[in-house]
Amino acid sequence: MSSVKTVIVALLIAAGLVLSGCQSLHNEPGNTLYQQLGERSGIADVVEDLLYLIVADERINHQFKGINVAQFHRNLTDQLCQLSGGPCTYSGREMRELHADMGITNTQFNALAENLILAMEKNQVPTAAQNRLIKQLLPMYPDIRHL
Repeated sequence: MSSVKTVIVALLIAAGLVLSGCQSLHNEPGNTLYQQLGERSGIADVVEDLLYLIVADERINHQFKGINVAQFHRNLTDQLCQLSGGPCTYSGREMRELHADMGITNTQFNALAENLILAMEKNQVPTAAQNRLIKQLLPMYPDIRHL
């Protein structure tokens, strides 16, 4: 099994285990994924920290050269907000179109996922919420990686 598939399977298993153990928590008012991520301001903080990690990460920083940082921040914040059940609407380009000519490798994909987790940890996002967000992001993998 390739390393990416191993990581994805491990993440799905971990997310499933965590989710099965906290389903009642998820259904309580005030414990939506959006709220656990800190609502829009918390998500924006995670995205900001992610951007700093990307700049410092030689495995992926070249893929982001020349981007409009403010637009990237706004779009990713909106996307994570929407995916987490918040009141935001992602209006950026489709993932397949956006990543079509980037030639993203497994290493680069994993590096970005690792940096997202580090940014969430820095912002004290609970592990269960991290896993729930990753579970929401996993369906995008084929459009980003073009398998």
